[in-house]
Amino acid sequence: MAKKKSAGQAGKKINTDGIMGLSGSTTEQPISETLELNFMPYAMSVIVSRAIPEIDGFKPSHRKLLYTMYKMGLLSGARTKSANIVGQTMKLNPHGDAAIYETMVRLSKGNETLLHPFVDSKGNFGKVYSRDMAYAASRYTEARLDPIAAELFKDIDSDTVDMVDNYDATVKEPTLLPTTFPNVLVSSNLGIAVGMASNICSFNLREVCETTIALMKNPEHDLLSTLPGPDFSTGAELLYDEKTTREIYQTGRGSFVLRAKWNYEKEGNRIEITEIPYSTTCEAIMDKVAELIKAGKLREIADMRDETDLGGLKLTIDLKRGVDAGALMARLFRLTPLQDSFACNFNILIAGMPRVMGVGEILQEWIAWRKGCVKRRIYFQVQKKQERLHLLKGLERILLDIDKAIAIIRGTELDAEVVPNLMIGFGIDEIQANFVAEIKLRNINKEYILKQTNAISQLEKEIAELNATLSSAKKLENVLISELKAVADKYGKPRRTEIVYAAPEQDAPEEAPQVPDYPVTVFVSREGYLKKITQQSLRMSGEQKFKEGDALALRAQASNRAEILVLTDKHQCYKSRLSDFDDGKASALGDYLPQKLGMEPDERVQAVLLPGDYKGFALFFYSNGKAAKVPLAAYETKTNRRRLTGAFCDKAPLCTALALPEDTQLAVYTTDHRCLIFSTAQLAPKATRSTQGVAVVSLKKKAELAGAQLLDDSGITNPARYRVRSIPAAGALLRAEDTPEKQLGFEV
Repeated sequence: MAKKKSAGQAGKKINTDGIMGLSGSTTEQPISETLELNFMPYAMSVIVSRAIPEIDGFKPSHRKLLYTMYKMGLLSGARTKSANIVGQTMKLNPHGDAAIYETMVRLSKGNETLLHPFVDSKGNFGKVYSRDMAYAASRYTEARLDPIAAELFKDIDSDTVDMVDNYDATVKEPTLLPTTFPNVLVSSNLGIAVGMASNICSFNLREVCETTIALMKNPEHDLLSTLPGPDFSTGAELLYDEKTTREIYQTGRGSFVLRAKWNYEKEGNRIEITEIPYSTTCEAIMDKVAELIKAGKLREIADMRDETDLGGLKLTIDLKRGVDAGALMARLFRLTPLQDSFACNFNILIAGMPRVMGVGEILQEWIAWRKGCVKRRIYFQVQKKQERLHLLKGLERILLDIDKAIAIIRGTELDAEVVPNLMIGFGIDEIQANFVAEIKLRNINKEYILKQTNAISQLEKEIAELNATLSSAKKLENVLISELKAVADKYGKPRRTEIVYAAPEQDAPEEAPQVPDYPVTVFVSREGYLKKITQQSLRMSGEQKFKEGDALALRAQASNRAEILVLTDKHQCYKSRLSDFDDGKASALGDYLPQKLGMEPDERVQAVLLPGDYKGFALFFYSNGKAAKVPLAAYETKTNRRRLTGAFCDKAPLCTALALPEDTQLAVYTTDHRCLIFSTAQLAPKATRSTQGVAVVSLKKKAELAGAQLLDDSGITNPARYRVRSIPAAGALLRAEDTPEKQLGFEV
């Protein structure tokens, strides 16, 4: 119950009228009342009058547009501008020109949404299989009704459906369209209401008509024998599952699995995809493929492009040499929308109430509704024929005495008394007398009157036949069957969606991409350029080319399938495979790692490691004289993560990083020209990557650790001079003959 509160009290309450009172007081409205008075009418309007299709297969927006076009004479006339149609439709549909035009686009032949489009379009209407191919504005396109639309309006003027006022009561519009075939299953439909939705797939027109006929003849008919599955305007393949199909036919809910059609062009070593699932688009497929290529999961693809033109849809995939097209497509079906599912929700308004029904129940409802339309049409025809018969029987009364009728008319002084005098003279009613009085003078002859009265027996026969049809359920069904056969013969088309009965196993484990393995030599420059060169190319090449001011920092032998770890000055580690890099030449600069790996704009490469099988350990030497020994297993990930944060310690600058399969002797150098040699076994492994390790070098004042390298690569002639038994140690001054000739950096 509402209660009053003063304006000074905290919090403003909502007025029942939605407006603050003039006196400053407000009225509180319970939430239950708000839901009942405001939300529920809105929800019911969306469900009943907007989003959910009815038994004729149309939403109100579809019905209003098509009926407007029918009244404009566009069923047989020439095309007119779409903007003209949109403007006329606003007399019935006050939701704005954009919404009306979008409705027309979906019903058009050019958009290819429907198996049997109802709008014959001219101009750019976009494509249902393209997300980015936009339709032209309504002022540029033209349209008219397609010939099949005649089946929607057949006998609409014979009182087959109810006619109601439009929103401003200026014109009449039909509540339903008297479709002569089950359009509710032939035309796909998607609608999202409040708290419920509808998603109806399309079926082949001929198959639906045959199934409806079979169901009328035998209510226990097996639907799968004549209606094996849905048929979509985009074609593709339907992976048939009898159990799933029967469940959808029974309950109206479930999913059909669709798969793209493709063929392999051996001459160009490419795959051409010509049909895709109805539930996806070309752009969605290409975006997913590009994502997989970038993630390194599809290395078999050299290029993919959209070659769709006026001839129809075509996606082309260029393959690398030696790739098995069939195996690749199997992976693409598993990883991309090239194989997708269509979720069914057969929610339809029946007598204003939403109901989720199976295919058989929908057809039974349509048959019952269509019988009602045919009965109303026959009642209308009987009434018209009876009215004609009544007039002719009045005319028959004056057949034997035309002169008497003329004498009555001539002898009547007042015009208003002609009809009453004829009624008295021949014993006919007012309607018959009016008909006789209106006969033209030239038609007052026996030939004309006999010709008219001879039609009485024919009319009586036709009325008897129509009444017999009304009283016989079997004859009524025969009328529906003949209409369905006529529609199937005239507009039926072969299936577009091919049914694949022997579908492959869908839950097969993902196969690893086939990456060729061969020995390579890796070159990394100080500025972060990487080159991967095959053994054959290396033998034939000359001196390695580097950018001006750049130099070699790493040369290592590896395999094409090997992984690499790239450490940066942001203390991050980027993981990649050598197979992600193209084979290069000595004369090329190579791939710039920050760009190739997608690093941050100001991020630079500090070290590159080859972890092998991740069985060894990584050594990190810092400028403060400390070193950390971290198991390489700490950098091994089960998932395809390409970046690891906190890859090493950020307490001091990193000087050198090494990946070692086992313990060995290392030479460590300082900036004050000292060196010490120790065994890596003296370092205890650390559990975390970001550890700063332990001190290795006892640094003098202002000195820093400069780097480290393998003793075998150091060129030291007298190792005993620099070898230490324990760490940390100061080491010994370097002699001239022991100065390292190689540039310290990220050596292995």
